[in-house]
Amino acid sequence: MQPQFEEKRFALRMALRLPIVVSGRSEDGAAWSEPTETDDISTLGALFQLNQKVAQDDNLYIRSHRPDGVPVEVKARVVRVAPANYGTSRIAISVIESKESWLRLFVAWIADDKPDEDQ
Repeated sequence: MQPQFEEKRFALRMALRLPIVVSGRSEDGAAWSEPTETDDISTLGALFQLNQKVAQDDNLYIRSHRPDGVPVEVKARVVRVAPANYGTSRIAISVIESKESWLRLFVAWIADDKPDEDQ
């Protein structure tokens, strides 16, 4: 049996509940902001649930912080929107600006970005 869709992801992806704040603009131009958490995170993006209605190709801003408290903000594009529980949507994003900052965030949370104390 053939899969229903072709898997296009190729980045390292890990399940992680990372608190984030997502912001953007509605169709009428009004700014909105919503706290949520990731379902998973990758070196290139993330998956999370959102109450706010967004569409594929919308630009969003994602804010979070590294374990050491350093804030991270990136610009991302919505690559997939799927229905989720209780009227929310599952949103997949791809980071388009500050990719290095996102990669550092990923490494800090996934690979335990602590200095080696033995040296």
